[in-house]
Amino acid sequence: MVISKEELVAVLAQFNPWWRGEAIADLPTWHRAAFRELHQWMTEPPAARAVLLSGARQIGKTTLMLQVVEALLKVGVAPANILYATFDHPILKLAGIDAVLEAWREREPRAAGQEFLLLDEAQFIRDWGTWVKHQVDFRKDRRIAFTGSAMPLVEEGQESGVGRWHTIRLTTLSFYEYLHIKQLSLPPLPKLRSLRDLFEWAPSDFYRNSESASAYVGHFHEYLVRGGFPQTAQTHSITQAQRLLREDIIDKVLKRDMTALFGVRRVLDLEHTFLYLCMHDGGLLDMVDLCNNLAVKRPTAQHFVELLEATHLIYRLQPFGYGKDVLRARFKVYLADAAIASAVMLKGKALIEDAAALGVATETAVFKHLFARYYAQNVRFSYWRGKKDLEVDLVAEVNGDTIPFEVKYRAQHTGLRELRGLIELCTDQRISRGYVVTKALDDFGPLTGLPTPKGSAIPTQIMRIPAPLLCYWMGASEIASSSD
Repeated sequence: MVISKEELVAVLAQFNPWWRGEAIADLPTWHRAAFRELHQWMTEPPAARAVLLSGARQIGKTTLMLQVVEALLKVGVAPANILYATFDHPILKLAGIDAVLEAWREREPRAAGQEFLLLDEAQFIRDWGTWVKHQVDFRKDRRIAFTGSAMPLVEEGQESGVGRWHTIRLTTLSFYEYLHIKQLSLPPLPKLRSLRDLFEWAPSDFYRNSESASAYVGHFHEYLVRGGFPQTAQTHSITQAQRLLREDIIDKVLKRDMTALFGVRRVLDLEHTFLYLCMHDGGLLDMVDLCNNLAVKRPTAQHFVELLEATHLIYRLQPFGYGKDVLRARFKVYLADAAIASAVMLKGKALIEDAAALGVATETAVFKHLFARYYAQNVRFSYWRGKKDLEVDLVAEVNGDTIPFEVKYRAQHTGLRELRGLIELCTDQRISRGYVVTKALDDFGPLTGLPTPKGSAIPTQIMRIPAPLLCYWMGASEIASSSD
């Protein structure tokens, strides 16, 4: 099918209002944590690379790119030298990247200076990996940012793309970002450079901040129900927010992207696989049980799980350790956002009244916040299982440190008896500190009476942190680290 030049130019003109001297409509003034990193790579790149913004649908990738466009225009970049194009649009998809660039330059002759190309849903560009490699290698006058909602395409292009692009992985909104996007006025909380700062606090600091945090708890529970997608966060009705999450985000990925990008034909089996994972969020993936429940063969189920991870709907964690035992062990699965399970299963606000479901949603949120905070530092996340089925929910290996996190989101205060797995792991692996994520705001502060790890003269330090505070500080420190 041939697309006329006039039709292509008309579409591009709609997406690039700055060519007409117009402002970008409805653009948020508040920036996410990833904005500064993307802006730096587009204006003063640390290396000659393109930038890939990777993340789920409706997560805010397009908004980030348009905010960068706005920033470029403010510092005097010629409007004609900035192109935004989304290859999710049927006309642009059919025309292809070369025709789009030709139409751009016919509509807007080049001005002096660098060119900036911001390309949405680049997985729909034919041979996109080869094209980006060629641009980075031979067009030093261009800086390119592109988005993708599907990781297999990244993996497919890795060999040719090594050293050609820098990946910024976006998660859904942090609790900190959620509060800001809703413009809520809440008691201020202190800034932390690291969770390690808490070990320097006096007892009065814990009491004072427990009182301040009481205003955050209701919003945290609503955050778990609404989800961290910008559109659902700003929707007035929780019912409407969950409907948007279910229909606009999940259905489009399962029913459209999986077919268009990966050739999935057994969409119903794929949906059933995802529903099964929603019902087992935060749990170990039992492939035998999944196959028996869905009446599918193991290779098919395995392929579906890999596709769901590739489209950023789930995360998979291996057990702590290395070697053949780890490779043969079961994965632990987390959904991309705590609200997805309740949205898919039509639970609505009932999640808040269900203690077990609320605990699972909190653990999912905690993992997402830790992932977002440490992803850029090449963190490795796992879970741990020891003797007598003792467990630790999350183990982060980052910058040479092993840091365990145990989630105990329940009414009872947390004591040493409930933390036998965490203590065993810290003692056996000589881990100096760990964290327990709690529910009660006064279940906050260091635990005492802990054993000393083997080969160490200093007892393990374990800090109890209420979940709303942990998620707030992880989001806030992500913002801070992007502003250093």
